[in-house]
Amino acid sequence: MTNANVPQTEGDANAANDGDESPLLEQRDTSQDGKYRRAIFSVPVDVVVSVGHARPVIGELLAMRRDMVLPLSSRMDDPVEILVGDRVIARGELEELGDEAGRLGVRLTEVVDVSDLF
Repeated sequence: MTNANVPQTEGDANAANDGDESPLLEQRDTSQDGKYRRAIFSVPVDVVVSVGHARPVIGELLAMRRDMVLPLSSRMDDPVEILVGDRVIARGELEELGDEAGRLGVRLTEVVDVSDLF
């Protein structure tokens, strides 16, 4: 599924190459100024995976109790959105990780070229 808001980029094809650095990292500036620009790559960023939305009315929120189910706008097989802040940077599919039972991960299916953000 390709969405106009999350374009497929040339970097997506390169991401499939095992062990290759991303094109963005290959173009590193080796000058003193580049050293400071590269420091941003070690800054941690919170990423949110959005599985769906709900829009209950206030009365429904006040009536919420343990074990109630809040219906979401999405289905089990719908793609999830990966966000940094309020910006969608990718989409993917939820999958269970093999290393621990019940632990989830996201297999990326679409990725935005975020290099223009830096």
